[in-house]
Amino acid sequence: MQTIQIQAEQFFELLKLKDTSMWEIFAQMIDGNEKEIVFTDGENKILFNYILPSNQEKLEEDRKEFSKQFADKLANLN
Repeated sequence: MQTIQIQAEQFFELLKLKDTSMWEIFAQMIDGNEKEIVFTDGENKILFNYILPSNQEKLEEDRKEFSKQFADKLANLN
């Protein structure tokens, strides 16, 4: 499995500048092989990782699950 390291702060700033979502970027990276995407901070410490699936259908399932979990966490903060 290929591992891709991404500096989180720069990645999310780029998404803001380009007015796009990480899911659109992830969709463009799909090539039939799973990839581990490792997000790091400025000191290359691992913040979190994501296994990019090999197909669009699984990516869409992941997106929906992420959205649900994120909404649940936001609801619990209020």
